[in-house]
Formats: sequence, C-alpha cells, structure tokens
Amino acid sequence: MAALIPLFPLDVVLFPSTPLPLHIFEPRYKEMIAECLAQNRAFGVVRALEQGLADVGCTAEIVTIVKEYPDGQLDLVAEGRNRFEIVSVNQERSFLQAEVLMIKDEPGAPPQEDTSRAVQLHSELLAIAGAKQDLSAADPALLSFYLAGSLPLDLDFKQKLLALRSEAERLSLLITYLQTLIPNLHRAAHAREKAGGNGHVQ
Repeated sequence: MAALIPLFPLDVVLFPSTPLPLHIFEPRYKEMIAECLAQNRAFGVVRALEQGLADVGCTAEIVTIVKEYPDGQLDLVAEGRNRFEIVSVNQERSFLQAEVLMIKDEPGAPPQEDTSRAVQLHSELLAIAGAKQDLSAADPALLSFYLAGSLPLDLDFKQKLLALRSEAERLSLLITYLQTLIPNLHRAAHAREKAGGNGHVQ
C-alpha cells in the first residue's frame, strides 16, 4: 500500500540509522515539522536534483529538538528510518507530499569476508582523517549504510547505494568505491606533506 508522507527535499542522501541535524527556518517547513511533532510522525528526506527529485528517499524521525527560536525557527536532530520509492508527488499543501512505497531488502546475508573488508577500509579511511567510529551499535543487515553514512562521500554514489535492495550488493559496491578512494586520499595527504616541507618529507 502506498502511504502519503510530507517531503523535505535536501541536497543530501539520508541513510537508515544515520543522524541528520537540521535548521528549520522556512515557513512551509516550520508548518511541516510542527505537524510531524504534534502527530508523532516521520517525514521523507529526498535528494533535490536540478530536474526534480530522486526516486528513492528515506523517512526521518525527529529525535531531539536542540533549540527553539522566538520566531519559530528550530534546530533539531532527525534520524533516518526506512527507505521509500516515490510513486507520485502531491502539491496540495505549502510543502510537498508524496505517495510512497516502502522498500524492503531482498533476503540473504553478505559474505563474512566482504563485511570484514568493508569495516577494514572504513577504519583506514577514518584513520586518514584522524577519526574513529564505534561500530558496536550497527545493525549487521544495514552495515553498509552505517559505514557510508559517516563519510562525506559523493552524493551520486550515496544515492545509488540507497536504492540497492541487497546488503551484499551494497557492501560490494562500497568496497570497490573505498578501494579506489583511499589511495587517492593517501596521495593527496602525501602531496600536502611535501608542500608543507618545501619538497622535503619531514
């Protein structure tokens, strides 16, 4: 069954279980968020494209109101929940709504070696940035989203990952992407070191 949900088009790709800080200032979105809070319902985050909207988005649940301003603006943190596919867009309200179908993954777990490899590459990438992430809370069935959601990756790649309906396929795609990305980041970091040392590596 298709469900009608309010839409928040943004220049982001939201994954399930990934936090999304938002500053709400436009009147139409203040209205939308107020309704979501009053009715305890989620809204849909979908990537805004030059020509319309992406086909697949992710519902977001409001987790925390960080700050309320006198003029009704809000700082809040939402979190990704369930993926959906847009069937039709409804423009009857001040904010967009859409008839959506929720997306479920195909059954089947990814190979253990792919899971281990993806976690290893993710750690390697975070190490380049001098960061760490605790993976103990990650849902094994959604590990790809947990790993990719913490990284500032290309939005086209993130959108492709969001639309895949198999965790095995997502992990495989993520591994290929990170295996290409990490050597480039190492080269860039090395180049910065050389530039900082007037051509001499310290």
